[in-house]
Amino acid sequence: MAVANNSGAHAEPIGVAAVNDYTRKMMQKTELGPDQQSRRRGAKRKFTAEDDAQLRDALKRCSPSTRDAACAFRRTGSPEQLPAIIHGLIEHYVARGARAKLSRSDDGARLVEDLAIDSLTMLEIVFMAEDVLQISIDNDELRPFRTVGDVKKFIASKLTRSSA
Repeated sequence: MAVANNSGAHAEPIGVAAVNDYTRKMMQKTELGPDQQSRRRGAKRKFTAEDDAQLRDALKRCSPSTRDAACAFRRTGSPEQLPAIIHGLIEHYVARGARAKLSRSDDGARLVEDLAIDSLTMLEIVFMAEDVLQISIDNDELRPFRTVGDVKKFIASKLTRSSA
């Protein structure tokens, strides 16, 4: 469906305009300031009460256990928190009907077939994971993800490489 612009000529389709607007907003939100750039390069800094509040606010729609695990991870860097964080982020973004499948399944739950995660949903999960875990994930790195276990293994290895 196309829309007429002010001059009466047809503008780009609504879907394209919405995607372009969403992309622009996401780019603005993910642009790194000097403080974030140094953290992404591996520089460690103390996790403050302000950081805790900001992280909890970013995860306010996730379960309390996800928020607690994310804050514990940021304070300690403990990889034991990763499964709870990743599970919680995926749970937040999947449709309500698929949440039961996620909670009943192991790491073999398929992202597309079982959980109905499409590419846009996967990007939302990745953006949130990057923010919460202070990592950077390239779009090309997402292609081999087929299961929840694939996501968990990838992020664990990504964090191991970045801390080495």
